[in-house]
Amino acid sequence: MKARFALVVFTLLSLVIGLAAALRNDRGLEAANPVRPLPAPPLGINRLDDSPAAPVPERVRLGRWLFYDTRLSADGTVSCASCHVPERAFSNSTRVARGVGGHAGVRKTPSFVNAAHRFVRNRFGWDGHATSLEEQSLLPIENPREMGSTASRMVTTLSRIAGYAPYFERAFGDATVTPERVASALADYQRTRMSGNSAWDRWQSGDARALSPSARRGWDLFTGDAQCSRCHFGPNFTDGAFHSLGIGWDPAAKRFTDEGRAIVTGRPTDRGAFKTPTLRDVARHPPYMHDGSLPTLRDVILLYERGGVQNPYLDTQIRPLRLSSTDIDALVHFLEALNGEGFIDRPPSAFPK
Repeated sequence: MKARFALVVFTLLSLVIGLAAALRNDRGLEAANPVRPLPAPPLGINRLDDSPAAPVPERVRLGRWLFYDTRLSADGTVSCASCHVPERAFSNSTRVARGVGGHAGVRKTPSFVNAAHRFVRNRFGWDGHATSLEEQSLLPIENPREMGSTASRMVTTLSRIAGYAPYFERAFGDATVTPERVASALADYQRTRMSGNSAWDRWQSGDARALSPSARRGWDLFTGDAQCSRCHFGPNFTDGAFHSLGIGWDPAAKRFTDEGRAIVTGRPTDRGAFKTPTLRDVARHPPYMHDGSLPTLRDVILLYERGGVQNPYLDTQIRPLRLSSTDIDALVHFLEALNGEGFIDRPPSAFPK
């Protein structure tokens, strides 16, 4: 009788201790990654409008964990943030990123700041292969050169992490893990990474001292003689379209090393065409172009000054410019003035277990 009583007491104590430990762990997770109100769009970015509904704060919180969690990759070494580095405006500083097993990617990691702001054409990726941020969010997980996993393996991994269950439930109504829910959470987190209140934004809003004289000259050139604003316009400085500058053209073989948009559409006219990137925070993530082949912003402007790389598919808007060295400096200073704020983040200090 005494032995049974002692066993009951021991069992109850174990449950109490377990519950207390779980509560402490839950509080630690909440402190590391709390539900936050949706951020207000910064100066220069006026709305969140990529999806029919605004991001859900509970999904943003879940997506933040998933974005920085290396367990989504095949070998547990790579997260989304391994390539999309926050301080680099969620791009990085290398020509191509490296994924699981040290595999090198084939293209420069694009920035996704202000991905929630609707582009003229709602396509994602350098070649526009994804039609939504949700679709784009899952592709690196399944890419053998990036995270090297599969949707089913990712679901199995996350389902086995008991600590994620309550957060999937709070985000979606029950604890079921699906690829679609992971994509939704990741996309909602990315939608909150907005950049604005740059020196240029403040100047546009009436602060006459926000831009240097050289940067103001650069803006005049950008919208005037340099003709940059033909493709880089609007709050996010992109037309969302695809253009060929001749990058990667092999004159001997008479082909591109990367066919770009033509891989998706199959149209010969799309050969070597890539999406116009946002210029927000562009100074934070050299090198440039889809292949990371141009080391500096000055090199990019010199490419345009030369009229791109001649090839049969060169965009008709690309023509040689007559820019002085001072003009080029001014354009660089203007582009540097597009460095904004509001998007910076860091990994949560604790993850569900």
